[in-house]
Amino acid sequence: MLNQKQLQQYAEAGYVIVKGFLSKEEAHKLYQVSSSDQVLSEHSYAVRDADGNESRLALWHTPGDDIYGMLSRSEKLVRSVEQLVGGPIAHFHSKVMQKVPKVGGAWEWHQDYGYWYRNGFLFPEEMLSVMFALTRATKENGCLKVLPGSHKLGRLEHGKAGEQVGADMKMVDRYKERVEEVYCELEPGDALFFHSNLLHASGPNRSDYPRWSIISCYNSLNNTPDGEPRSSFEPIKVVPDGSILQASAGLGEQADFLSKETDISLKG
Repeated sequence: MLNQKQLQQYAEAGYVIVKGFLSKEEAHKLYQVSSSDQVLSEHSYAVRDADGNESRLALWHTPGDDIYGMLSRSEKLVRSVEQLVGGPIAHFHSKVMQKVPKVGGAWEWHQDYGYWYRNGFLFPEEMLSVMFALTRATKENGCLKVLPGSHKLGRLEHGKAGEQVGADMKMVDRYKERVEEVYCELEPGDALFFHSNLLHASGPNRSDYPRWSIISCYNSLNNTPDGEPRSSFEPIKVVPDGSILQASAGLGEQADFLSKETDISLKG
C-alpha cells in the first residue's frame, strides 16, 4: 500500500516512483522468463520513432496464471492502484517493452489517454500505468522521462510521430518552459506509477545494455470502455504477494495479444 507522501506526490506531480516494489529475485525471474519467452517473442512487434529507430513490445489484455499475471494480479499492486483511482479496478492491458542495446528507439512525447480515450474510456483520472524495471533504466539506455504536473493539462491533441502517436509539440514545448523534464532512472524491481494524462517520453538506447520493462495498465470498474477488451469490465482475481516466485510459465498461445495492425496507439 502507498503511504500518504507517495499519494500526495502522485496527486501533485502525476507520478510516483516506489523503490524496491518488487524484490530483486522477482525482477530477475521476470526478466529471465520474458527474455526467453518464445510465445512473447513471436507476438512482439517493432514500432519506429520519428528518426526510424525501432523499439519492440508485446501487448495482451487478459491477465492469466502465468508469471506476468501473477505480477499484474498481485495484491499489493492491485491495492496500490485502487488507492490511486479511488475504487475497484480492472486490468486494461500489460506489455513487455524491449529496448535492445545501441539501436532501441525512442518513444515520443505523449499521454496514454491521448489514444485511450478512443477506446471509449470517459475518465482519465481513473486510469494509470505501472512500469516495472527488469533491468537498470538510465538516461543512457533510454529511461522514461516525464513532465511533472502535466496530467493537470487535460488531454492534448495527438498526431503521427514516426509510427507512433505523439502529443502536439507546440503545447508540449510551451509546458516545458514552466517545468524541467525528469528522468526516471530505475533499478530492477522499482515501480513507476503514472497518470494516464502525464506527458512522458523516452530516448533511444545508446548503451551496451538492454532496457527491459513490464507495464501494466488499469482502469476503474466505474470507467469501462464502450467496447472491447473484455478484461476492462472484469474485477481482478487477486493473488497473494510472492506468487511471482512460484510461477514458472510464460505466456501461452491462448493469450489475447494485440497485433500491430490493430494497435490503436499506432493510428494517427
